Amino acid sequence: MERGAPLFPDAPRRHRIHGGLRTEKQEHIFTWMTVIVVLLYSTMWISAVIETHRLRKAAFAAGVPPPASAMAPTSIIAGRIFGPAAPATPYLNEALLEFLDPLRGESGEVRYAPVLPGEEIAPGAPGGSRFVAGTEARPDFTAPERSGIYKFMVELNKVSSAIEDLSIVTLVPISKKSGGRIGAYRLGSWPWESGGTPRSERYAAPRGFIEVTPQNQNFHVSEHFRLRDFLTKDQRDVWPKYLLLDPLLIDKLELTIQELERQGVDVITVHVMSGFRTPQYNHTGGNVAGRANLSRHMYGDAADVYVDNDRDGAPDDITGDGRVTTADAEKFARAAEAVEKQHRSLVGGIGIYEACCGHGPFTHIDVRGIRARWRGTGNG
Repeated sequence: MERGAPLFPDAPRRHRIHGGLRTEKQEHIFTWMTVIVVLLYSTMWISAVIETHRLRKAAFAAGVPPPASAMAPTSIIAGRIFGPAAPATPYLNEALLEFLDPLRGESGEVRYAPVLPGEEIAPGAPGGSRFVAGTEARPDFTAPERSGIYKFMVELNKVSSAIEDLSIVTLVPISKKSGGRIGAYRLGSWPWESGGTPRSERYAAPRGFIEVTPQNQNFHVSEHFRLRDFLTKDQRDVWPKYLLLDPLLIDKLELTIQELERQGVDVITVHVMSGFRTPQYNHTGGNVAGRANLSRHMYGDAADVYVDNDRDGAPDDITGDGRVTTADAEKFARAAEAVEKQHRSLVGGIGIYEACCGHGPFTHIDVRGIRARWRGTGNG
């Protein structure tokens, strides 16, 4: 007997090999591969859950239904394991969405389309297409019945595309106005609203208004402008407010900015000194000197503007002569004139105003449909 050896040695251990494996080494390899696969799947599952949450949150913020992948994390995992496959929900191509292009204007920068409840949103929509906003689908591509601003999708034959750069604005019909008001907000009355024949269609009473709330007042109607920029400057604490804002005006302003930039003028901010004026305010509010009884401001297609990149509430020197004079308003006006020559649908009024009454020089721009030019002081 060997010295130091135990009297009763333990029986040798027999390692149980996993079925189908021949050696202990293969068993170890199999075990580690299993661990790696489990860890990989767990990691992808966690990331898929996070991605699902992100997609749902983004869809909720945009007011559109979440994509199919946001409803099934396993589809995300399958895509990551097996590579990209044909999407479960393919998107409409650009050709099928071209019917929306006119709503964006000649500038391509208009981001809203105002329509009455139940009115057709865009002529030329493909047959069978649907307007989808949140959980509401309109099979005839008409505006929702409830006033508001809607992000939306276009759906055709179960194929859909979210429209990111355009919103539908359902107007509040003028029939909701009573005694010159909608709710507590005072509007007054438009010429010929109660009867008679206006001098032209452009002077007819409006059909409806954009309802502006504290929550939506910062909505961008274009790259450079928001709803609140055009509100009548009275009734500060009354909400909601009601606004007329013609997309043609926004289009003309954005094209004028593009023309100024083409000429080398850096334009970051254009200040709207006066946008929409209710009839009541146009006749009685603030300094009424120089205001026309049939001012285009009452119809939401006119604005008094100047470049104000430093946002100090005063016009900037855009001529580069080191001074702020009427020449700066003239330069803005010439840019608007160039726009009218290229886009006849945007013809209207261009007025140049001198510094007066506590304000600097500014330019009046409108889209009344006929050419008008003037110089003045006071209010455009």
